[in-house]
Amino acid sequence: MRHFNNLGYYIREGFFSIFTHGLMSFAAVCMIICCLLIMGSFSLVAVNLDEMLGRYEAENEFLAYIDDSYDQDQARALEEQIRAVPNVADATFVTDAEAMEEYAAKQEETELFQSLPDGVLRDRYRIHVSDLSKLEETVAAVEAIPGVAKTSSAPEIAEGFTVIRNIASGVAMILVAILLLISLFIITNTIKIATFNRRDEIAIMKMCGATNAFVRWPFVFEGMILGLVGSLLSYFFQWGIYDLIKRAVDNSDTMQLITVLPFELLSMRVLGVFLITGFIIGVGGSLMAIRKFLQV
Repeated sequence: MRHFNNLGYYIREGFFSIFTHGLMSFAAVCMIICCLLIMGSFSLVAVNLDEMLGRYEAENEFLAYIDDSYDQDQARALEEQIRAVPNVADATFVTDAEAMEEYAAKQEETELFQSLPDGVLRDRYRIHVSDLSKLEETVAAVEAIPGVAKTSSAPEIAEGFTVIRNIASGVAMILVAILLLISLFIITNTIKIATFNRRDEIAIMKMCGATNAFVRWPFVFEGMILGLVGSLLSYFFQWGIYDLIKRAVDNSDTMQLITVLPFELLSMRVLGVFLITGFIIGVGGSLMAIRKFLQV
């Protein structure tokens, strides 16, 4: 309860220390902003890449061609078996006539196909998978169904999507860990310098009976304020940079395959992560610094 009664004093002392060591505080906030911006940028890239690859994954499909000896009724009867295969999300039956129409529509000179007889192409199933990383085993399971003559898939593309996503997520996690350590180091040294500069004042306070907790709390609030200020400024900078990049991508004719999520969909998560990270960096760095210098 005593700490709550002294809350106003702790906050005032925290702000006083920040402005007393203005240059160091400014440097600490700038470093927090830089670290959070780098961390946030890589994380947002990973989120957008995961969303984009996830969309391609949802659209990914392979074809299962039906044996020529099966009529359409027999071919349609295979749908239940195909849907029962693990990892099959959806299966759509396409007749040979529909396949011909789709193929002809993609050609520039469709009149070349008008004289072709029906049945040139096989009946087939267009099959969507749930997990792109399991495409090969899903294709093998479908090929094993009696009545499926062969399949057409591109497992190397699926593997490429999976590898890219895993690499992006891994790099983001590593960078987050490294930058958190760097930020903690900066805050810790900033508070260490503050305690060193106030060593005479701290000694007088302790001789007058001040407890270690009473001496420590202003430094904790100083670190917390620095962390929260840095995280809020980082959030607004991140918002502006993200919107600039999104507009550039949306207005570019050479980046039509790239889609960037609106920041509004991510804003609350970004703000929450930045505030929590700033709080942890500020308070954690302060506790690490004063624990050593005050011999607690």
